[in-house]
Amino acid sequence: MTAHSPQPAEPPTLAVFDFDGTLTYRDSFFPFIRMAVGFPGFFWGLVRLSPVLLGYITRIVKNSDAKEAVLRYFFCGLDFDVFQKLGNRFALERLPGLLRPAAIRRLKWHQQHGHRIIIVSASLETYLRPWAKTIGCDHVIGTKIEVVAGQLTGRLSGKNCYGPEKVKRLEALLGKLDAYCVYAYGDSKGDRELLAAADKGFFRQFPETDRH
Repeated sequence: MTAHSPQPAEPPTLAVFDFDGTLTYRDSFFPFIRMAVGFPGFFWGLVRLSPVLLGYITRIVKNSDAKEAVLRYFFCGLDFDVFQKLGNRFALERLPGLLRPAAIRRLKWHQQHGHRIIIVSASLETYLRPWAKTIGCDHVIGTKIEVVAGQLTGRLSGKNCYGPEKVKRLEALLGKLDAYCVYAYGDSKGDRELLAAADKGFFRQFPETDRH
C-alpha cells in the first residue's frame, strides 16, 4: 500500500475592514468631535482651523499634520479618562447610526464562517475599540493619541494609520500576510496598499453574503 501524504492545512482566514466610508457611510472623526465639544465649540473651532483644513483639502498640509492640529485645538490638556468616556459614549450612542447595513452583513458573514475580524483604520482607537467590542471583532488597529501624565498632548502616538501604515501595523500584529487568506475591504486611496496586499480585495463593494 502507498501511504497518502497529508493534505496541506488551509491557511487561516482574515477579514480586514477599513472603517470610515467602508463600514460607515461617512467620516466619524468630526462627528465625534462635535459630540465631544458641542456644536458652538465645534463650529468656532472649524473657523479657527480653516487655514489648516483648507491646506489639507488642497494637499498642502499632510493628513497626519491636519489631524494633529485638530486634536491639539480641541483636546490638548484634557484628561485621558474623560476623553475615553467620550469615546465610549460615541461608540454606543452615535456610531450605530453611521453604519452601512451591507458592510455589517458582510462582517457578520465572515464571523459566521469563523474568520478572524480586524479593523484597520485611521480613525481613533478611542471609539473604535469600544464599538468593535460590541460587534465581536478580534482586533482593532487605529490611530492613537499621545498621553503624558494622564493628559492628552494633541499629538499622535506613532503614525497616522493610513496608506502603507495599515499594512505595516497589520504585519506587526500578525506577521507576514502570506501565511493567511486575506479578505480586505476599503473605500479610498488610503486603503490602496491594504487592498493590494490581500488575496481578495474589495473596493467599495460587498459580495453576496452567501458566497466566497
